[in-house]
Amino acid sequence: MKNAKLLVTLLYILFLMLPIYWLLNMSFKTTNEILGTFSLWPMNFTLDNYIKIFTDPTWYNGYLNSITYVVINTVISVTVALPAAYAFSRYRFLGDKHLFFWLLTNRMAPPAVFALPFFQLYSATGLFDTHIAVALAHCLFNIPLAVWILEGFMSGVPKELDETAYLDGYSFWRFFVKIFIPTIAAGIGVAAFFCFMYSWVELLLAKTLTSVAAKPIAATMTRTASTAGYELGLLAAAGALTIIPGAFVIYFVRNYIAKGFALGRV
Repeated sequence: MKNAKLLVTLLYILFLMLPIYWLLNMSFKTTNEILGTFSLWPMNFTLDNYIKIFTDPTWYNGYLNSITYVVINTVISVTVALPAAYAFSRYRFLGDKHLFFWLLTNRMAPPAVFALPFFQLYSATGLFDTHIAVALAHCLFNIPLAVWILEGFMSGVPKELDETAYLDGYSFWRFFVKIFIPTIAAGIGVAAFFCFMYSWVELLLAKTLTSVAAKPIAATMTRTASTAGYELGLLAAAGALTIIPGAFVIYFVRNYIAKGFALGRV
């Protein structure tokens, strides 16, 4: 029975890893080999696709642009969501439940609804084609999500902790930074993870609100067509490299994510 379960688990893992392996397999092939033959490994192994990405400013700047606005968005989203989530978890005020639900409705809306308003707003204010433009646009979706996640963690912290800190002479911000935030570190890690991943994979707003200076890697990948068709090997190499930042984030917050699924509102 145990062997059967182990076999099923291994087959499931192999099934999940197959697309990633195939992406890596294609990244070491030329486009002609990808289109001309079917093979489980490269017949003519080449690093030309990766060399082009690391030597062509259009490609590596795309990665730098993406990482820049994703990090900015994650920091802003979590920073703004922390006091907002604390207010929802600790205080009761008129319309608090309706306001909380309204925040979530922003997260439910598709990005296409806001693409044109953001485009016109940023064009008028001179923010078009900047990193902060994409970061702020993604905040519309990530802040409600972060508030929702963090409120679940904060509600699990007894209010007696706040009262004890005040009796010991702590000001609010000293208590919030030195005591409360370390207590909900797992929730912060989970919220940061989801904010990072949403901003990293979102394409529509990132492509609409940028042109040259802040163009993300996802937009660059959609512009690889030539007279001979799409450069599939180059696209595969770029796609393989886009997995790395997400893998790093998962590695560093893996323990927080596990606690989040077990204890928090995820």
